[in-house]
Amino acid sequence: MKKLLFAMVASLVLVLAACGGNGSEEGGQTVNSTLQKIQKNKKLVVGTAPGYFPFEMKNTDGEFIGYDVDLANAMGKWLGVDVEFKQFVFDGLTPALQAGEVDMIIAGLTIRGDRALAVSLSQPYYTAGQAILLPGDDNATKSWEDLDVKGKKVAVGVGTTGAILAQDIFKNAEVMVFDDFPLAATAMGQGQADAVLYDEPAIAVWKAQQGDNVKVLPELLSKEKLGIAVPKNDFETIQWINSFLDSYVDSPEELTSREKWFDNSDWLNEVDEE
Repeated sequence: MKKLLFAMVASLVLVLAACGGNGSEEGGQTVNSTLQKIQKNKKLVVGTAPGYFPFEMKNTDGEFIGYDVDLANAMGKWLGVDVEFKQFVFDGLTPALQAGEVDMIIAGLTIRGDRALAVSLSQPYYTAGQAILLPGDDNATKSWEDLDVKGKKVAVGVGTTGAILAQDIFKNAEVMVFDDFPLAATAMGQGQADAVLYDEPAIAVWKAQQGDNVKVLPELLSKEKLGIAVPKNDFETIQWINSFLDSYVDSPEELTSREKWFDNSDWLNEVDEE
């Protein structure tokens, strides 16, 4: 009887151990968080979506460059691991994170309540805003309301905050969805759209590239804070990222990165336009 009772208790302990926590087995070692996985693999895999100037782009050598790339590389340096970037269409980033294809998303991701239902988000590392880009010869449009008439077309990037905002505020104009901002802006330049709604930093860079061929409405439609996404309820990793951001943002390293990507446009010659 005692042997039977002992066996039952031992079995119960094993069951409870198997059910407890969110850890997974990798190579015989339990990994309880993304942070532990990164440290074990000696590699940080980052999901990003090139085309969001100046946060993430590719240069003519096929390398990832931009403010977010610098941020990710700084994280890798602090952790003492290599950094690998994987490219997705913006709308495919969250599914890739949920499927375990990447460790985190660093891609100009706006912190929003609906996103927080699917992933866990860090504290902000940058504040951006939504702006409207127009053709340079458009002298009639003074505000977003002037675009909200039948026959007008507003281009946006798929899955972006700008796309959601456009669907919400434009009741009469047609909202056209493109894979990324350069495609949306190019479509406008070719006469397929009357305006583009997108994040102000990317629009400012496009304006620097295109000169008088485009113009920007001075008033921002909204302001958003950008954060880093990790798998849902991975609080250990979020806590580490927040501690990292507290040290990184406004540090000499981050200020140098910010000056390079936001305060001049010399790097535009490096960017792959395809």
